[in-house]
Parts: sequence; structure tokens; C-alpha cells
Amino acid sequence: MSSDTEKTYMEVLGLCCATEVALVEKILRQVDGVNDISVIVPTKTVIVLHDPLIVSQSKLVEALNKARLEASVKHQGKIDSGTKWPSPALIVCGLLFGLSFLKYVYQPLKWLALAAVVIGLPPIAWRSFESIKHLTLNISVLVLISVIGTLALQDYWEAASIVFLFSIAQWLELRASQKAMATMSSLASMTPEKAVIAETGESVDVNNVKMSTVLSVKAGEAIPIDGIVVDGKCDADEKMLTGESYPVAKGVDSIVWAGSINLNGYISVRTTALAKDCVVARMAKLVEEAHKEKSRTQSLIDKFAKYYIPGLALVSACIAAVPAALKLQNEDYWFHLAIVVLVGSCPCALILSTPTTFFCALSRAAKDGLLFKGGSYLEILAKVKTVAFDKTGTVTRGEFVVTNFQSICNDIDLNTLLYWVSSIECKSSHPMSAAIIHYANSLSVEPKPEDVEDFQNFPGEGIYGQINSKRIYIGNRRIGLRAGCEPASGIETDTYGFIYIGQSPVGKFSLSDACRTGSMEAIEDIKSLGIKTAMLTGDSQAAASSTQNQLENALDTVYAELLPENKARIIEDFKKEGPIAMIGDGVNDAPALATADVGISMGISGSALAMETAHVILMSNDIRKIPEAIKLARLTFRKLVENIVISISLKGAVLGLAFAGYPLVWAAVLTDVGTCLIVILNSMQLLNVTSNQEKKFSRSKYVSKCNSSCCLPVKHMERRSQCASGCCPPSPEVHGDERELNLGSDASRLFSNALDAGNAESVARSVSNFKEGQIIEHLGQVRTKCCVEAEAIEITLGEMSTSGCCKQSGEKCSCRLDQYEAGGGSSMSRI
Repeated sequence: MSSDTEKTYMEVLGLCCATEVALVEKILRQVDGVNDISVIVPTKTVIVLHDPLIVSQSKLVEALNKARLEASVKHQGKIDSGTKWPSPALIVCGLLFGLSFLKYVYQPLKWLALAAVVIGLPPIAWRSFESIKHLTLNISVLVLISVIGTLALQDYWEAASIVFLFSIAQWLELRASQKAMATMSSLASMTPEKAVIAETGESVDVNNVKMSTVLSVKAGEAIPIDGIVVDGKCDADEKMLTGESYPVAKGVDSIVWAGSINLNGYISVRTTALAKDCVVARMAKLVEEAHKEKSRTQSLIDKFAKYYIPGLALVSACIAAVPAALKLQNEDYWFHLAIVVLVGSCPCALILSTPTTFFCALSRAAKDGLLFKGGSYLEILAKVKTVAFDKTGTVTRGEFVVTNFQSICNDIDLNTLLYWVSSIECKSSHPMSAAIIHYANSLSVEPKPEDVEDFQNFPGEGIYGQINSKRIYIGNRRIGLRAGCEPASGIETDTYGFIYIGQSPVGKFSLSDACRTGSMEAIEDIKSLGIKTAMLTGDSQAAASSTQNQLENALDTVYAELLPENKARIIEDFKKEGPIAMIGDGVNDAPALATADVGISMGISGSALAMETAHVILMSNDIRKIPEAIKLARLTFRKLVENIVISISLKGAVLGLAFAGYPLVWAAVLTDVGTCLIVILNSMQLLNVTSNQEKKFSRSKYVSKCNSSCCLPVKHMERRSQCASGCCPPSPEVHGDERELNLGSDASRLFSNALDAGNAESVARSVSNFKEGQIIEHLGQVRTKCCVEAEAIEITLGEMSTSGCCKQSGEKCSCRLDQYEAGGGSSMSRI
């Protein structure tokens, strides 16, 4: 958005359905200075991009209100509560209409129905006249024609029923959509409007805060801008941003995101972005764009309605005019039938069914940390036949540890080679670069990236750089071909690389990378939905096989040693079997993400290119949200079908009744507006969908688990689920600092191996020299979440439980919950 334009959000309460979008657009396009118009029907929101020097916000509101569209400027995070009660005119209209029923007791009371029409009709009439003036047909015009027709037949009670039922139903629709509006506005209100400068204590507008400014954030306050903690520590609630159910511990050098809540403690944050460029700002923009984007079904229905409404008016006119011209008997019947066809066949509910369904689904997904760039991708995701995963950073944590680094050239010592390699790796953003640099630091080798010249990155192969006049290639087997040398067979470990100076191999290294907690669960959930799974990686076949083994061969197909273009080609092959979704996080994945029917990027941890290319952004690193997204997509499709069936069947019933000899105008109106209300309420059930993760980690389930003898006091770490039978749910993440701790005892093995619960006791028996204090120290450092996530369990000697998966313990985990609620113990900070 250029500096000379402004974006204004308006709430237009008179926007009934998509048939009135054309009226709004025609009114605003006639106003000078308006550049672009977007309408979000479910929340009755109109977004206008305009030049504030030519047209002000008040002028835009005034233009819409001339058509009685009840427009007002929408303020950030605020919802108009003026719709809590119907308007006074509508209340009076309803009272008069109700009293008119007494005409059977006292005949003159029938005129109260006419009074009800006079009081309730003006808003409908004004809107209809504006629509006709701008050559558009909508439900307001059809209702006005129906009222005039019934008045002409001197059926005042029927006219009053049309006016009142239509008006009260519109108010009920508005009230029903308030929850959807609240969901939409919650993104805009996630960040505070003010920030506190740490040095002076001054409160300033967040839009005036510059980069690298240090801000202070107290307990209970929202973090105003993305940044890095420079002082203090706290637990941050990132649920609204990433969908993460548990608070996340933050300390010095931790990254914090705008919109997350400081639950306890005091921190100072150095900003790393401007307010307009924060993750939450980009997230809100993506959600807004997604709501404006029409799905394939919605576009089809809108095109149908464009020609259907004029055709409907013509058919209705013929039903009234032809019998009159032929002088058929019972003219009242034909006139009533024409009105019933006119109102009863109105496609308002059908048109409303699609945008409302997708709006609620997209809002629900955003709340869970999944941002779709349009409803069409949600539609496709419901039909996917294959889900493909990248390996590094997606299935695995992408946190490498160097297990072997050696020089194979007698003329080059290890430290010199490590200095060259680590200096060049400083220029790379690949996850393994950080591991090599960390390994160099552990050996007191200091990298100097400023000495590196002509750095180049070769996706799917490795990197190149010149240092000390040496042309060095670092990467997998394929980098040897680029260096001009066939690489020798390497060591067969999890992940390995080769180092060349010119055409000569001079070194090799190996790394290990553990799977993310929940990866196997996510893959199994996807397979349970009848979807094929595959992994596409540029790493070696040995590395791919190691990951497949960690996943207990859960993946259906594994492809290794792929270049980015190879990934895209395999995606094309999968597309022949049906729609495919691809999940990735790096630059190497961009071609595959773009090629897939639905590309899903690991948002916060993923590369900017992957985020730009993908169709869906996962805001957290928990890939268990992928099967949840597929389930939501399928539920959305089911709701969409339900809404379409409801819209057509109820209308068909009224029309069938009319053609059978009972043309009830009031029933046609009630069906039309009632169907719209049913469609909205049915769609809004998507907002209440609870994911498996929320169910799994709910407090009630936690307490019920921990009050049994199944769960145990926290002492030791286990990397995987506590047991296969699911007595304790798995953790959404594995602590990255486990391997960095050196407890100086055999107990360290407990923190570095992926143990199964079944062999926990045998491992405990093999450990003889660990100290309890060291275990407690480790517990404090990693800030475990108690056995509610089975990430830390007691494996000291004792009897197994009757289920065979956990040991019995006299102490219950519920006491740890009590400790947390009382504010004690840092180890409980992430429950």
C-alpha cells in the first residue's frame, strides 16, 4: 500500500447477502478517490483502499448510508454492540403485527397490519430504490415487489408478515454472525496499540517504534512487537499466534512474537521488526486476503445467481401476467403464486452458504495456527490422496549434532579444515550450518566469515566459498560432481557430508537429526484417513532410511538424494493419482510447494521463499496439525453440502406446496430468511470444532490421568510417548538442549537416546552412578511439562503397572498441578 493511500474498514449492517455486494461496489466506485473495494459478506465488512486527501472515511460512510445500508467505520478489535436489540421501528412493527391477529375478535384491528407495514417498510424500500437506481437486483427488491403485490390484493396481514419476518430475520442473522465477527477482529486486536520504552518508561504508539528499540513488558501484558529478549525471563502464551496449547519459556536471546502474552515475570525486548511487518500483522493480512478470495464453489454459485435472479423475476412476472391476460379464473391464486415463486425461489441462502462456511472454517484454522491463502485450498485439501513431507526441519527437528568430523588429507590438520568449513558455513542458513559452527566453537575454533569470498549456494547439493585462496566445496555426494570429482563412498550414518578443495576430497563429516515429537503420530493419523504418505529429501539414502526407522516405517514411500526439480517432478507424478499436499520449510522445497495442489509451509521456522510459495502456512512446528487441517477441510466440505441441501430442499418444499394449491406468502418469506439463519448457524459450528490436541491436553483429562496409578512423578526424560497404549499423551516438542547437557554420569544416556517405554526398566538397571541432584538440575534447565505429556517420566526401579506401560507410584501428578497453580516450581512453567 503506497503512502498516499489509506485502508478503511467499514461495518455495513445492511449487507444481507452476496446479492447486495454489487450495490455496495457500484455506490463506492462512483466516489472519487476510491482505488479498490473488498467485501467480506459473513462479517458484513467492507474494506476500501482510498486516497484520504480526496475522500475521507466519513464521506464513504455517508455514500453507503444514503442507501440505508447502516454503515459505520470499524475500529480495530472493536465490535458494534448496537445490534443487541432490534431497532425501535422494528419493535413497534412487531407489536402492531402481533395485535393484528386480534382481527378475528375485533375486525377494525386488521388495519394495525397496514400500520405495521408503513412503519417497517421504509428501510427496505430505500434500499430497494437505491438498488434499482444502480440497476441491481437483490432480495430487498424482491421483498418490496412482494409487499406491493400483497397490498394491491388488499391482503394487509400477509404484507405485514413479509415486512416483519424479513426484518427480524435480518437482525437475527446479524446477531448470529457476531461470533464470526469477533473471531475476525481478534486478530486485529492481538497486539496492543501502545508500547513502553524500557529506558524512559514512556508509553508510545507501536507504529512509532523503530527497529532495535528496547521495550519493557510486564506480567500480564501483550508483547507489542516482534523481538529478542535482552533481559529477564517469563512464560509466553502463544496460543493465539501458533495454536500452541502450553506456555513457552522465554529467556535471554529467546525470540518473542507480537501478540503473545507475558504470563509471568518481567522482560526487556529489543525489537527486530516494525509494527506493520510483525508476524501477527502478516498473519492478519493473510487471513484478510483468504476471506476475500473466492473458492471454486463460491464462484460457480455467484455466476449462477447473476443470471438466476433476473430470470426468476421474469418467470414470476409471467405467472402473474399470463393468467390475467388469458382471463383465467381465480386471479388471486395466480398473483399469490407469483409472489411465492418470487420470494420462495430467491437464492439468498444458497449464495450465503459458501462464503459463510469457508469464513468460519478459515477463522477456525487461523485460531489453530493454520493460515490458508484462500478457501479454494481448503476445498482441495478435503480431497487430497497423498501427503508428501520434506525431511529436515519438517519430519525431523532440523537441529543437527556433529557426530564425526575428520580430515582425510595428511597435509591439512583438523582445526584448519574446521576453520575453513565453519567460516563458509556462517554464510549459509541451512540447519546443519549451525551444528558445524557450534562444533567448531566447542573445539575453540573461531569462524571468520569476513574472510570468505565468492560464497555460492547450490540447492540440493551444498555450498561453495573461497578462503585463504582455497576453493572449498561442502555438501552431499552431488557436490563432488560440481567440484569435478566423483566422491568416494562415505560413512553410512544418519546424515553425512563431504569437503573438497578444488577437485580433491579433503574431509568428511557426519551428523544426526532426531524426528520431531509427534511426527509418527501425525503420519499415522493421516494414513488413518485413507491418505498415502511419502517423504522427499535431498539427503542421502542412509539419512532417509534412518528417519524412516525412527518412524517405525510409518511412511509409505521414501525418496532420497533429490534435487529441488526432482521433488517437483515426483509431485507431478503423484498428482496423476489425485490431489497432493506437500509440507516443507526450506528454499529447496519451494518448487515442490508451488507444484503441489496444496503447499504447506512451516511458517515461523520456514524460509521466506517457502512461506511466499506455499498455499497454507503452519505457524508452529507441530505437524500434528496437518491431519487436523485435513479433518477440518473434510468437515467444511460436509457442512457446505449440508447448507446447499438445506437451501434447496426447504425452498423446494414451499414451492411444491404453492403449486399444490397453497401459495402461502408468509411461509415463503419465513423459509427464505429462516434458511439463511439456519445456514449461518450450521456454518458457525465449525468455529467450535475442537482439535485432538486440545482434547488431549485438556485439564480435565490431565487430572483424570494423573489421579490414576498410570502417571508418575517427574524425574527423568524420555524422548517418545510413554507407552504405545496411549496412557499418557505425547509431547508437542522435544527439548533441544537435552544433548547439550553433560551430567558427567551414565545417566546422560537417558537424555540422548530415543527410549521405548517397554525397555525403560532395563535401562534404569544399567545406570548405577547418577546423582539425584544432577537429575533435578537437568529438570530445571529444560523446564519439563510433567507427565501430562509423558516427556518426563520416572524410570527408577519398581513394579510396572498392570497395563505394563507405566510404573505405579504412591505420589500423584495432581499434586504437581496444585504446585503450579500455587505459583511454585519453575519445572512446571509449561503446563
